[in-house]
Amino acid sequence: MTGPLALLDSASLYFRSFYALPESMTAPDGTPVNAVRGFTDTVARILTDRRPARLVACLDADWRPKFRTDLLPSYKAHRVAEEVPEGGDVEEVPDTLTPQVPIILELLEAFGLATAEAAGYEADDVIGALAIRERKSPVEVITGDRDLFQLVRHEPTPTVVIYVGKGWNKAEILGPDELAEKYGIPAGNAGPGYADMAALRGDPSDGLPGVAGIGEKTAAKLITQFGSLQELIEASNAGDARVPLKTRLRLTDAADYLAVAPTVVRVAADAPVEQSRPDVVPSEPADPDKVAELAERWNLGRSVERLLAALPKS
Repeated sequence: MTGPLALLDSASLYFRSFYALPESMTAPDGTPVNAVRGFTDTVARILTDRRPARLVACLDADWRPKFRTDLLPSYKAHRVAEEVPEGGDVEEVPDTLTPQVPIILELLEAFGLATAEAAGYEADDVIGALAIRERKSPVEVITGDRDLFQLVRHEPTPTVVIYVGKGWNKAEILGPDELAEKYGIPAGNAGPGYADMAALRGDPSDGLPGVAGIGEKTAAKLITQFGSLQELIEASNAGDARVPLKTRLRLTDAADYLAVAPTVVRVAADAPVEQSRPDVVPSEPADPDKVAELAERWNLGRSVERLLAALPKS
């Protein structure tokens, strides 16, 4: 096994497939299958273009974990469709996407491709835990979200993010050097530096307010200058002259947010990951009859054919 370990941010990929392809792609019964077909084609492209020896499709067991919302109630709050008092809020998902997710999971199982999740955690945490624990193979994280840039590193295990926010054909492969060039943060600390920068900058799409008046460029400059968010805060609290007065005031005003932001932003590397099966990419489907049945039932013909052709030859 010489190829990398591919870790897929599954929800990110099937959401993007859903919005990229028309709902006129349907099964014989009229059910839209645009997300299923797009996701299947993406997996085929990953196998063909990247040739991973191992692959895990990582899932959200909880898209809005309680340990994050307890610290920061605004976290993803704008995406809540229904609040559940005991936890497990319902996410706002298009009605025609929800029924496609079980089909994707059935297809992955029939092909013998591994899935993984962790109770009470997001897919980001699963990906982070698997990436950080990996010691045998280089890691490639495939996602359409920037949150996982924090995992990029040279060692102990080389880890890159393949960012598909603009589709697979325009994918960006971001290692430490590319991340440093893109955001102006030190290459030697690119992943953790990105997480610190993201906490300072904030991210409205995730309900992270950031520090008012500090944008991406200023955040990157501060993290580069001081080395980490914690060192910046300590310097600011000590009245360090290198921290401009306006910046000190802004950091002081955001003290409550900054006390919790790192925990909210960083992946939980200790997530108790459960994997459905070994992660080796199979040379043939685990259940060929089931693959054929799903392809016919849901009108997945060409997409399934492409995924079958992409499996490594034994």
